[in-house]
Amino acid sequence: MIDDTDLMRMFLVDPDQPFPPVELADPTGLVALGGDLSPQRLLTAYSAGIFPWYNPGEIIQWFCPDPRSVLLPTALRVTKSHRRSVAAADYAVTMDQAFAEVISHCAAPRDEEGGTWIGSDMMQAYLHLHHLGHAHSVEVWRAGNLVGGLYGVARGRSFAGESMFSRARDTSKIALYWLCAQLTAWDFPLIDCQVTSPHLASLGATALPRTDFLHLHTQAAARPALPGPWTFEIPVPNSPNHLPD
Repeated sequence: MIDDTDLMRMFLVDPDQPFPPVELADPTGLVALGGDLSPQRLLTAYSAGIFPWYNPGEIIQWFCPDPRSVLLPTALRVTKSHRRSVAAADYAVTMDQAFAEVISHCAAPRDEEGGTWIGSDMMQAYLHLHHLGHAHSVEVWRAGNLVGGLYGVARGRSFAGESMFSRARDTSKIALYWLCAQLTAWDFPLIDCQVTSPHLASLGATALPRTDFLHLHTQAAARPALPGPWTFEIPVPNSPNHLPD
């Protein structure tokens, strides 16, 4: 249970106030409350392995859970059906070509959930990060239509995956497949998947103790960054018939 002393420590009042040590997080991984979604605050958070996660209308909440879900780009689990979808090449895949559209699709309510945690303030904050070259998207197109994708934030050579969406079978998995291939080529050692789930585990993500995650992340985040906009530097399906006009 959080007492008054903990709340005093956790509240971010001053714009320059540092985050509390992640070791002081509560059992859910909650590190801090309040603050803002300025680029400086977000980049400081991601560099420290902390991310915002809250419902629209709530006070901003900052988390660094233990354990932490991590996917090694070389360890993506590809099922036979997933492999067939990738090999079909009846699509085009791009990077940083439609970030606003991707995050908008990710923010749309899911039928099974009836809501979303990506509010307008979050969307604007990550769009700002994208324009500054720190947030990136992968887009999957068919006949000029955006049918799948994902977005996340890069710090050095560590990539934090935020959300993905599909408007056709396996299209979010196609986006993840090509992201992993490109991150491997760029020598990114990990994708931070943040919170463990059965879906992420089915894709090959593993749950690491927070200390182990922070060791890997800190080393990767300290390496030279690749500022955006990103483009694929590996061969990918890019038929003009499937790109937007």
